[in-house]
Amino acid sequence: MPAFLTLDDFEWKGKTVLVRIDGNSSIDEKTGLIASSDRLEAHARTLKELSVKGARVVILAHQGRKGDADCIPLKQHAVLLSKFVGKKVGYVDDVHGVKAQSAVKALKDGELLLLENVRFSEEESAKMSVEEFSKTRMVSDLAPLAHAFVLDGFSVSHRAQVSVVGFAVVLPAFAGRVMEAEVRSLSTALEHPEKPVVLIVGGSKADDSMAMVSFWLRSGVVDKVLCGGVPATILLAASGVNIGKANADFLEKKQFTGLIPTAKELLGNVGEKIVLPLDVGCEKNGKRVDVDVHEGVIDAPIFDVGPMTAARYAEEIRASKTVIMNGPVGVYEDAKFASSTKTVLQAIAGTKCFSLLGGGNTLAAVHDLGIDASKISYPSLAGKAFVEFLMGKELPGVKVLEQAAEKKKK
Repeated sequence: MPAFLTLDDFEWKGKTVLVRIDGNSSIDEKTGLIASSDRLEAHARTLKELSVKGARVVILAHQGRKGDADCIPLKQHAVLLSKFVGKKVGYVDDVHGVKAQSAVKALKDGELLLLENVRFSEEESAKMSVEEFSKTRMVSDLAPLAHAFVLDGFSVSHRAQVSVVGFAVVLPAFAGRVMEAEVRSLSTALEHPEKPVVLIVGGSKADDSMAMVSFWLRSGVVDKVLCGGVPATILLAASGVNIGKANADFLEKKQFTGLIPTAKELLGNVGEKIVLPLDVGCEKNGKRVDVDVHEGVIDAPIFDVGPMTAARYAEEIRASKTVIMNGPVGVYEDAKFASSTKTVLQAIAGTKCFSLLGGGNTLAAVHDLGIDASKISYPSLAGKAFVEFLMGKELPGVKVLEQAAEKKKK
């Protein structure tokens, strides 16, 4: 597990601390309102602890991507954070200008302030080295007002951006409670998993999922890979199943056809560890039809694995000691195609194995399908960072925390 300093390693009373969280939340397209956010609720525990300890808490966060409809001001986020923290979280519609600086200077011990969406700043999307990030206006304006920096957003730690890595160069840097818990749980799965290990991949981000499958199979750690979502369609095509024109066109449109050779190679080398769907749930004339994958052409779009497959997957899960899941196995948002994802999640919740679930859609499925989240060992709040960490990749945010810890030792 990476070595970094935590909230236990600093005296916070009377100190101003910059805390980078992940504020990204789903937005109702019709109303423009944000939904209640698991991420904000989790980060609130770090923020509350710092406030209780007497820190003056300045919160940095993002929402959406610049140019997209969900890249909005953070006023609503301050309201939700206030609810989760249990005390008022102030808000200023400025990232690091005079208005923001004045609000930071006015903070008293225990008070909290949310600055404006960091993605409103051009510097946040710039391509620079970590050293260059530390010399940006954002850092130059805010760092002199602070005594420390806390990175709590593990889910943004894969991004080399000003608000993620820039402050750690010039301020003492610490991991928040969310960052600490994420890294500990993911490290357990990566470094010391209890066997047998089952990896479940699904969802629509097939490039990430296939890279994850390849890494874990080649590492020899995983014992079984259960496939759903778009990865299942790719692997079925690679295995010789006639997925039909509609599904082939879908893969072509999404530029996933290029993943089929990799899938063929995996099936050829470690195919005994990959459990492919026996049947799939397709949509015909607005209705669900379950199709055996070996009975001719699959002549309709695939939206789920079938009931025989779901039952097989549940058996594999019950026989495991460690389960890692990234992505639902079907388009669970449509009630017609939610059953297999529910079966898989119920099987995970019903075992005593160590279970690690990642990706926003996976956690949303847990909530929407009525699964008891307390039965999941660790529901990760991260998506891309979850995948990259579990592939052994170096995450910029984690690296700067490690470097800050090393610097303090010296």
